[in-house]
Amino acid sequence: MPEIHYSPRRRHLVRFDPKRIPHMFADVLVLGAGIAGIRAALELDPRLRVVIVTKDKLDLSSSAWAQGGIAGVLDPSDNVENHAVDTINAGAGLCNEDVVRQVVQAAPELIRELAAFGAQFDTRNGEIALTMEGGHSHPRVAHALGDATGKEIMRALIDTVRGARWTEIWEETFTIDLLTHEGSCRGALVWNPDHGKTFVWAKQTILCTGGAGRLFRETTNPDIATADGHAIAYRAGAELRDMEMMQFHPTVLYIAGSSRHLISEAVRGEGAYLVDSQGHRFMPDYDERAELAPRDIVARAITAQMEKTRHTCVYLDLRHMPPELVTKRFPHIGQVCREFGLDMTQDLIPVRPGAHYMIGGLNVDMNGQTTLPGLWAAGEVTSSGLHGANRLASNSLLEGLFYGIGAGRGASAAALEMPDNFCIAPLVSDWPRTSQDDDGLNLVDLRNSLSSIMWRNVGIRRDAEGLRSAAAQVDFWDRYVSQREFTTVEGWELQNMLLVARLMIESALVREESRGVHYRSDFPQTNAGPGEHVSIVWSDAAKASTD
Repeated sequence: MPEIHYSPRRRHLVRFDPKRIPHMFADVLVLGAGIAGIRAALELDPRLRVVIVTKDKLDLSSSAWAQGGIAGVLDPSDNVENHAVDTINAGAGLCNEDVVRQVVQAAPELIRELAAFGAQFDTRNGEIALTMEGGHSHPRVAHALGDATGKEIMRALIDTVRGARWTEIWEETFTIDLLTHEGSCRGALVWNPDHGKTFVWAKQTILCTGGAGRLFRETTNPDIATADGHAIAYRAGAELRDMEMMQFHPTVLYIAGSSRHLISEAVRGEGAYLVDSQGHRFMPDYDERAELAPRDIVARAITAQMEKTRHTCVYLDLRHMPPELVTKRFPHIGQVCREFGLDMTQDLIPVRPGAHYMIGGLNVDMNGQTTLPGLWAAGEVTSSGLHGANRLASNSLLEGLFYGIGAGRGASAAALEMPDNFCIAPLVSDWPRTSQDDDGLNLVDLRNSLSSIMWRNVGIRRDAEGLRSAAAQVDFWDRYVSQREFTTVEGWELQNMLLVARLMIESALVREESRGVHYRSDFPQTNAGPGEHVSIVWSDAAKASTD
């Protein structure tokens, strides 16, 4: 497939003069404090000065929201090759098989390492308890606190990093842009409500900013998942890959007027059925694996069944399962349901799909190195080759750990080889001032409109007409939004989301086939032969690295 070139309207989101903004220096700058960012920080040499920047509070990340668990071969009846084959099959021809085998080989030790950090996994007969999830051939998903695995893992990792004397943590600090000079990443421009803008110059930078689910009206992601990392890396000249690959989780609690809540795949793994508004268990009609088919298949089946029954959702049915199992295994989900007057043991639970996991992102090698020198990346912001065209359930925390370690080691070694140099690069960001400002824009309405058109036209089903219509609308919004210089996080987030929406649309238009999570109703078949990646770069990347 051809490489796409798309030019953003501006290299930096804000004007700056280095003579008027404070500067600070670090050896390694870590952007993001989810599982990938924290694990990367823990791998850095204690002799280095490390700054961790997180957009919100340290304990608020997509990783902490993860319910199901982390996949790894811990059962003697299972083996690593099974895990690799399941991952590759789910990935629909886009997985890097070498990457898959190295990551799943490391999984058991990574899970044991989490336990050594203090994570309390659920156990059965003295061993880590394992469950089934969609796409897996064996029970191999370790979980904690029943259905709050991410929360427990992040607690253990955060407790560990807070005790590391060489790390400095900046909470509620937004990364506006990466700094580049002479073709390399040199740090970032960040903003904090108490201190304003600050240049953070770093020998090496690690990007672990998470996903992009808030681009879509229906999503499981927290409010912070606004594609900031994808956008700042792209503006800096890094190559992105497979940006059309957004995974939609099949089962999101659907209560009209309320925020959406993920219903873990583990619920189906433990035996729950999917039924439609007439009580028909429909998944066997679509796939012989029924409720345990890969996520892309289940999400499309639910969408088709909703259209067939002309109903706004389908339902999870746990009424045939032992009530004590449901209560013990899913305490968090049960509490959320009770807030809406639903009892998981007795009531049907309304669900529908929602944007869940961004598979596309920065092109990285096995060590987490991006195409931009000085910039490393790990986790959901990347396209590592592990997930291919459809992420296998519970492989995401595993990827964050594996690549967090790799990026931390790589950045650490590179920073140790570089002497201290407390000089700033001659960067200036300026453009002609206009009479326009952001006072007249309703940012909430713009963001809602963007997420609505992305859900309708760039969601579970896509076609050329809808994609082109979305591109025209996003271009229209971007023309007048990009002319403004914002002074708030909400404005910068909107600019990032508009850029990444266009990158996603461009990639979806180029991939004229259906593969994994990317379904084109006008090209419903998968192209023959091995899958091809869609790469996208800023055609003016040379300028990006020197301004």
